[in-house]
Amino acid sequence: MNALAKVAPLKLDRTRQSAPQVFEALRELIVSVQLEPGTVLQRAELAEHFGISQTPIRDALMRLGEEQLVDIFPQHATVVSRIDLSAALQAHFLRLAIELEILKTLCELPDAEHRALVQRLNASLAVQDAALNPLDVPRLALADQAFHQEMYEAARVGPLWALVRKQSGHVDRLRRLNLPDEGKPQAIVRDHRAIVEAIVHKDGPAAQQALRQHLAGTLAFVDDIKRRFPAWIV
Repeated sequence: MNALAKVAPLKLDRTRQSAPQVFEALRELIVSVQLEPGTVLQRAELAEHFGISQTPIRDALMRLGEEQLVDIFPQHATVVSRIDLSAALQAHFLRLAIELEILKTLCELPDAEHRALVQRLNASLAVQDAALNPLDVPRLALADQAFHQEMYEAARVGPLWALVRKQSGHVDRLRRLNLPDEGKPQAIVRDHRAIVEAIVHKDGPAAQQALRQHLAGTLAFVDDIKRRFPAWIV
C-alpha cells in the first residue's frame, strides 16, 4: 500500500525548516486516518513527491516513529503503525488529569478574563455548529482541537497542549474512526456546550463532570471500533 496517492504536494514555507513541515503533513494524514496501518512510507518516493532531499524526510519519519505512529524497519521500510490501545489509554489518562485541573482554574478566573474566555468558547461553539450542518468531519475535528487548546491557553498552560498532542496520536485515531458514526458529531458539540455552560456559572464540579463524559465517549466504544476495524487496532 503506497502513500503517495493520498499525500498532496507540499508547498514549503521557506521561512521554516522542511522536516517539521513534512512531519506535520504526514502526521495529520495518519491521525485523520487517511493513511491506513500498513501504508508504506518510502523515503526516496516521499522526497521526490515533496521536492526535497531525503534528509528532512528521514527526520520527519523518525519523529513519527518517536510518537509510535510508524514502525521503522531499518534498511527495509517504514510503515504506518496500528493503533496501540495501551498508548491510547495512557494518553487519555494524561489529558483527563490535565484538563480537569484546567477547568478548575478557568472557573476561578477573574471576571474580566472569565467573560473574555466565555466569548471565545461561544465563538468556537458557533464554528462547531456550522460544521454539523452539513456535516464536515475534518472541520469539526479541527474545531474540537481548537476548543480544547483555547482552554489550555486561558489557563496559562499552553505548552502542555503540545505535550498532550504529542502523546495523543493513537487515541486521536480512534476518535477519527468513531467520529463519523451517527450521533457522535452532535454528542461532541453537546458535551462542549455543557462544559461552557458550567464555566459560565463558574461551576467547577459540573465542568469536570461534563469533561469526563466528553473524553470517555470514544473509549466507551472501543470494542465496537475493534470489531468494525480489526486491521487498525493492536
